Amino acid sequence: MSRSTHAQPRVGLMATCLMNVFRPNIGFSAADLLQAAGCRVEVPTDQTCCGQPAYSAGDDDTARAMARQLIAQFESYDYLVSPSGSCIGTVRKYPQLLADDDAWRSRAEALAAKSYELLSFLVDVRRVTIDASYRGKATYHDSCSGLRQLGVKRQPRELLGQVEGLSLTEMEDAEVCCGFGGSFCVKYPKISEKMVDDKLRSIAESGADTLVGGDLGCLMNIAGRLRRTGARVRVWHTAEVLAGRTDGAAIGEEETR
Repeated sequence: MSRSTHAQPRVGLMATCLMNVFRPNIGFSAADLLQAAGCRVEVPTDQTCCGQPAYSAGDDDTARAMARQLIAQFESYDYLVSPSGSCIGTVRKYPQLLADDDAWRSRAEALAAKSYELLSFLVDVRRVTIDASYRGKATYHDSCSGLRQLGVKRQPRELLGQVEGLSLTEMEDAEVCCGFGGSFCVKYPKISEKMVDDKLRSIAESGADTLVGGDLGCLMNIAGRLRRTGARVRVWHTAEVLAGRTDGAAIGEEETR
């Protein structure tokens, strides 16, 4: 668990679509970490998708409508925080998406400026220390959105380095895409399969028994392939490890229990 002595900000936690449907434990872990970091955490109950699928598909009208809805829900908070680099990356694009909308452009800019990926927020804004334990040898997968759009690289490693009993080893090509890419894996399944198999090879060569990362889409993709190939590697969102919520099934294990 994290600890911080900074003044208490009011944080709106964005519950991503994948997390809400497939892995609520990540949301509970994020809330625990933010509260321990001295934040007042609230989760707007009427929030929906950030608009990323529509934006990626070129449906800008739908993406703009969803952006306006999310801005209205979260703009009153001191910060918007989410355990997903891809979702926060989308929020950071709202000023561009709404550039021609005089009524919403400045509101989009204000929200984008105070929106953070969870691990970056804990390190760069709250400067927390971690009090957690996990027994295992882990390797970290850098998701494309978190790494390339938000610069999330150092922060998860800094936090995981404080976890008692966890040995963190770098795999080759940690920064290379796993092949998920939202709709990419649907449009180009053969290419996606080759990419995730390359990722599995890197994980195996690292000798790790645990994979951690910051985006559930990537982790579900890799975990699913690990299960299908019979590899014995547990997969967790970094927030779950940092919050000590690893007593239950790991990502991808739920369907086999």
